[in-house]
Amino acid sequence: MRIHHLSCGTCCPVGGRLFDGTSDGAFGHLVCHCLLIETDAGLVLVDTGIGTRDIAHPRERISPFFLALCNVQLRPEETAIAQVKALGFDPADVRHIVVTHLDFDHAGGIEDFPNAVVHVTSRERDAALHGRGGAFVGRRRYRPQQWDEVIDWRLYPMGGGEKWLGFDAVRDLEGLPPEILLVPLVGHTWGHCGVAVQTDSDWLLHAGDAYFFRGEIGSEHRACPPGMAGYQRLMEVDRRARLTNQERLRKLSLSKTDNVRIFCAHDPVEFEILSRC
Repeated sequence: MRIHHLSCGTCCPVGGRLFDGTSDGAFGHLVCHCLLIETDAGLVLVDTGIGTRDIAHPRERISPFFLALCNVQLRPEETAIAQVKALGFDPADVRHIVVTHLDFDHAGGIEDFPNAVVHVTSRERDAALHGRGGAFVGRRRYRPQQWDEVIDWRLYPMGGGEKWLGFDAVRDLEGLPPEILLVPLVGHTWGHCGVAVQTDSDWLLHAGDAYFFRGEIGSEHRACPPGMAGYQRLMEVDRRARLTNQERLRKLSLSKTDNVRIFCAHDPVEFEILSRC
């Protein structure tokens, strides 16, 4: 399988380095890190970022609260469908979309691929349908208008089967190669999952929003800019579960025996490193 790293959205929240740890100006820089995977089952997207309809009708498709808080940049060239075309592919060949969770900045491009099967946990779709994503943000983070035209959902339990490097895992996703699996990482949302992809040489783990900043893994001591730490707390549904899973990811990242590269959805430095690989 060949894997392409795409940034399908940019957010520039006020606060600069308080959010991303590096920016010198007033605004931070966050990405929406997605994957496009070439497989024998067709093209597979992992998350979709901001979609073309979001750009055309932002206040109808994205909560004004998050448009302002995240300072979402509406750039047509960053949509998944534009990048699929730029790589020389036909968007109709995107047969599957695997979603870490259904937040607006992960699911906005789903309807740009109307023939794709959408894979997600049943718990996540149920939480999204009923706005169970936090007392204040529940009906703002989830935007059913981004995915209410989907005709082919494949829903999965939250693990309970085989293990993957000590984590619960959902294997044998319908129609997908066995090298792609879901890894439940509850806390940010009730049905949140990472997506693990086995390559010829190692594993990639798209950890979604299980963490937001590179300093939260890869070191014995967790580090996160205060703005980003505050945003994570705003968005969490289960603090204990989120921090427990983040600690487990940190331990995995420090393991010398498991050949796995972990990245999250929004860290621009991680994206730049992996997009050059």
